[in-house]
Amino acid sequence: MSRARTTAAPPLGPQRTTPARPLPAADPAWSADPYADALRAGRGPLFLRRADGWLLPLDVERWCAEPDPADLEVLGRCEGAVLDVGCGPGRLVAALGVQGRRALGVDVSEAAVAHTVRRGGRALRASVFDPLPGTGRWDTALLMDGNIGIGGDPAALLHRMARVLTAGGLLLAETVPYPDVDERVTVRVTGPHDTPGAPFPWARLGTPALLRRARACGWRAADRWSTDGRTFVALRAPATATAG
Repeated sequence: MSRARTTAAPPLGPQRTTPARPLPAADPAWSADPYADALRAGRGPLFLRRADGWLLPLDVERWCAEPDPADLEVLGRCEGAVLDVGCGPGRLVAALGVQGRRALGVDVSEAAVAHTVRRGGRALRASVFDPLPGTGRWDTALLMDGNIGIGGDPAALLHRMARVLTAGGLLLAETVPYPDVDERVTVRVTGPHDTPGAPFPWARLGTPALLRRARACGWRAADRWSTDGRTFVALRAPATATAG
């Protein structure tokens, strides 16, 4: 387990409920009624639906519950001020706050931000590609629950995370627990009987694929592990921020 960094925590600023600029066209899918309704109810079923009909179940119940042992392992590795990208209903942000850690969640879903705030966490409705408070001064960033897939372009997301973090900052990412997975797809959010929402790009990466892409973007692998069937990677940001 890594020792906490001693850099000054970035100011979080006032909580906002609207983005600093219009969200990318794909992002409103996460504010569609099936997703918002599932978060409000605290349960699914909810899916990402691919164009060929393939369904990826989304674990809404786990997201809305308290952190499980795999989550707690991740939280124990966090250093300094923490940015949770795609925080969902805020279980990790709230838990970090209870520990007295400086943490902010970012999510494009108004329902997710509201849920996080009700749990006592701090959250901002925005895309990770929007201007964010404390850019370049976050010590740790989280990409949990498959959020390495945000935007459907892992390289672009890794470049952006390098700019959000301090030089050498820590990225903790959850990967697909099947090592051969490396895909960029178009999906829609849907419930069991709902008309699927707007299509948007997504990516799914196993640990080897993420490590390959991270190395190509100048990141250094710090650790990899699995807990309760979930798989994770710890990466160190480049010493100099990359473009993106």
